[in-house]
Amino acid sequence: MLKVDTCCKTYRVGAFGGGELLAVRDVSFDVAPGEVVALIGESGSGKSTIGKMILRLLKVTRGFISFDGVDISTLEGRKLKEYYADVQGVFQDPFSSYNPIFKADRVFTMLRHEYFSGQSESEWHAKLGTSLDAVSLNPGDVLDKYPHQLSGGQLQRMLIARALLLDIKLLVADEIISMLDASTRIDVLNLLGELKSRGLGILFITHDLNLGSYISDRTMILRKGAVVELGATERVFENPLHPYTRSLLASVPQLHRKWGEVAAELGTPVADAHPEDGKLIEVEDDHFVASGASARASC
Repeated sequence: MLKVDTCCKTYRVGAFGGGELLAVRDVSFDVAPGEVVALIGESGSGKSTIGKMILRLLKVTRGFISFDGVDISTLEGRKLKEYYADVQGVFQDPFSSYNPIFKADRVFTMLRHEYFSGQSESEWHAKLGTSLDAVSLNPGDVLDKYPHQLSGGQLQRMLIARALLLDIKLLVADEIISMLDASTRIDVLNLLGELKSRGLGILFITHDLNLGSYISDRTMILRKGAVVELGATERVFENPLHPYTRSLLASVPQLHRKWGEVAAELGTPVADAHPEDGKLIEVEDDHFVASGASARASC
């Protein structure tokens, strides 16, 4: 369904854009229907940049992204509109997706004008009700309300419902539960699991290893814009082979241990000890790990 092939993203930085920052380096992966792929990395590793390139919010510097075999960079006009009917994104801060001077359900009204203008009132309300029910929302609780009258969890669920109205094939979920409280997080995660069972492909972008392992079928570990480990989630978490992956897992807080004990074991951060990584090598079935130090890739 979705295929990301050796993608790079370079930003112009410095005075008058004279410098370059390589934010994403030769990243390749795919997402199949009904599959959740977790993209895990620390802040600044390039996770959101990859999501924005898939959503056509940023241009790819080198490489390409295809959906159902079509290079998305070639899509314009009606074809691009059709792409967004199949691929949608939900982002970290639900409040930033709403205009506070309008009622929250305006996000549905805008979608109706663009994609469902031919439907009658009864057809539209039936479709909207089905979509809200899929995310466990009661229309009476959320419609005709302003964003400040709703919780972050309700607003986030409304954005997911908005995507479901289009009967999408792929959801780019970029840190969608990082601002929610613990009880709401598990509800949203279970909702994503339900959507996966219906055939929705999900790219789950997160910095939290626990969340990634809970929901995903496959996991990518991203470091400084490059994938250093990729494979079936149970293989990556039960048998981490890249030093950076091991460092991340060792850094996860543990209830039965104090911080000082863990800090003493970690020693020098891997990010400083291993500044570069090479191509991915398959070390076992559906488990790929970056090779040792190599020359810097160029975009």
